[in-house]
Formats: sequence, structure tokens, C-alpha cells
Amino acid sequence: MTPPGTYVSGVGAFVPRTVVSVEKAVAKGWYPAEEAELHNLAGAAVAGDLPAPEMALHAAQSALKRSGRAPADLDLLLYASTWHQGPDGWPPHSYLQRNLVDGDVLATEIRQGCNGMFTALELAAGYLGADPARQAALLVAADNYGTPLMDRWRMGPGYVGGDAASALVLTREPGFARLMSVRTVTVAEAEELHRGTEPLFPPGVTVGRKFSFAARNDQFRNQVMPQGESTAALFKIQRALMEIVERVLDESGIEARDLTRVAFMNYSEEIVEQRCMALLDLPMSRSTWEYGRTIGHCGASDQVLALDRLLTTGQLGPGDHLLMLGTGPGVTVSGAVIKILDTPPWC
Repeated sequence: MTPPGTYVSGVGAFVPRTVVSVEKAVAKGWYPAEEAELHNLAGAAVAGDLPAPEMALHAAQSALKRSGRAPADLDLLLYASTWHQGPDGWPPHSYLQRNLVDGDVLATEIRQGCNGMFTALELAAGYLGADPARQAALLVAADNYGTPLMDRWRMGPGYVGGDAASALVLTREPGFARLMSVRTVTVAEAEELHRGTEPLFPPGVTVGRKFSFAARNDQFRNQVMPQGESTAALFKIQRALMEIVERVLDESGIEARDLTRVAFMNYSEEIVEQRCMALLDLPMSRSTWEYGRTIGHCGASDQVLALDRLLTTGQLGPGDHLLMLGTGPGVTVSGAVIKILDTPPWC
């Protein structure tokens, strides 16, 4: 959809200072040397025992401060996550309600995997547009993959897991950027791609086995679906990505060549180039891969972290357009276009 008058007034990012290099991971036996050579990744941000909700709080505080808004100005809080946030049965957004925005703000968690921030953008734009009295929404995402059930170095094909948090403040009043378009579609035929042969019950990771999307992807190709059907499903995902790009660019009134930068997921060089930049017929220099390769795939935060980085390093300015793209379990395919209107004072 094309959100009517939805603006970005603040961006926040929290990336741990500790970054474990790929070289160290290979030396320790955590990451296969052949994978390191193939994917050309540099490292992963590691938060240690810092909880994801605490990282989310830091990013949210930064975004609010930059936006010039007070917590009392907020009408909505959306919290996106992909991994465990704390005790089972406990909602992480309540931590931000207690420590930042208070309990009067409508808040909920978005469980849309790595595309959670795109879903949050769509929901927040619709929520603000439904009532003239609503003025601002806070969107956050955070994950810490350093748990016993997760192996960040073997999380998925072509990427390693990084810990981080990000935040956006959306407003009805003009901010430094405008959300021109945001879209999400689901390729339901590929639902088992991220489930593999895992049972639906009892819920949770199979006893004695660490979580691995790479293993589930292999199961999908080799055990769940006949080869022809799995290939067709994977092709449909790529076709959906192409369609999403066409729709968000059309709704934004621009063409691919007008894009200043493209923020895809923090995947390997060949994946970013083949699945994203070649699709747009744009060089890798317009991608955010060079930054993403240094911190790892940070769940639902990749694209917002890239936006923050581009702004604070002066790589985006007035009139520039950023295309954000992503895929997530389900399988969902999402895209959004943000147009920079002014240089924020915090840049």
C-alpha cells in the first residue's frame, strides 16, 4: 500500500561493540573454512548476556530522542522479534512499556520473522491513518542469538547470526523522510521451507538438536517436497520478490535506476548480488552489503540498521530513495521505499 502522509521522524540502532571475526570463528572451529571462503562474510555482532529487550530499549530511546518526541506522544508500540526474548509466556513489549512508554500505549509483538519490521510499517501506517488524533508510533526489533539452542555460525545458508536492535518513529507530521510504499506478500507453497520435517507438536526445537534453517532448507528440498515442486516453490519466491519491487517502485513514482541505495538482508555476497542487485540491474556498490557483512544477519533489524548507517555516514541526503527488501518464514516477501526529505540534525 501507499501510506497517506506517513513519515519517519526518528531512527535508532544498537549494535554491540563486540564483533567476532570470521577468521576467529574459523580458527575456533565454529565456522567452516569453506563457508568463509564462499560467502565472504567478515563477522558477527555478539551481545553476550545482554537481553534483547534491553537492546530494544536502547534503540527505542535513541529513536525517540532523535525524533524530538516524548514517550507520551506515542499512540502505538510494535515489537518485532525472531528469537527468544525472555521467559516463555512473557511479552517483551511490556518491558518497553514499563521502562519507556508507560502502559497507556497500545502495544503488541510482531512474530513475522525477519520481515517483522515491514509488517510493523504496514500496521503502524494503517493505525495512524485510521484516526486523525493518532500522531506517532514506535517500531522496534531486537534479537540476541547467543543461546544454547542457536548456533549463530550455522544458522542458515549463506549467513551468520548477529545480535542487534533497531527502532523507527513513524509520525503523521512531516519528518526527515517519508514512507512512500510498503508491501508484503506470502508464498504459501513454500511454508515448509523453514519447517522442514520438524513436528508441529510438541512445539520447540527437537531434543538434542540446535536450531538450523540450513538443515530445514535441506529437508525441504530432499525429503518434504519432490525436487520439481521444491524448485517451483523457490522460483515463485524469487518471482514474488520481483513483483514486490515493481509494485513499491511504481507506487513511489520511481524506477530502479532512481534508487540511491538498496538495503537487503545481511546475507553473503553472492546471495545479495544474485537475488537482489541483479534483479534491479544495479551494481553492488549501491547495496548495503559492505556494512552488513561486518555484523551478520540481525533478524528483523537488518534494513533499519542499514538506514541508520547510511544516514549517520552521510550516504543518504535530501531527494534520495532507499529500497528495503527482505524475505521471512512463511514464506513472506516484503519491500518498502523511503524518500529522504531533509538531513536530520543528528546526522
